[in-house]
Amino acid sequence: MTAQEDIANVTAQLAVLTQTVDEMSGQLKEARERAESERDRTDTQQERIDLAARELSDVGDRLQAAADALRQSI
Repeated sequence: MTAQEDIANVTAQLAVLTQTVDEMSGQLKEARERAESERDRTDTQQERIDLAARELSDVGDRLQAAADALRQSI
C-alpha cells in the first residue's frame, strides 16, 4: 500500500468518524431536550401536587372546625 493510499484510507476513516460524531451529537441534543422537557413536566406536576395538598389541608381544617362547632352545639 502506498503512502497516498494510506492517506486516502485514513481520510475516509476520518470522514466516517466525523459523520458518526455528528450523529451522536444530534442524538445527545435530542436526549438533552427530552430530559429538559420531562423535568419541566415534573416541576409542573409537583406544583400541582403541592397546591392540591395545601387545598386538602385547608379543607381538613375547615372540616375539623365544623366538627368542633357541631360538637359544641350539641
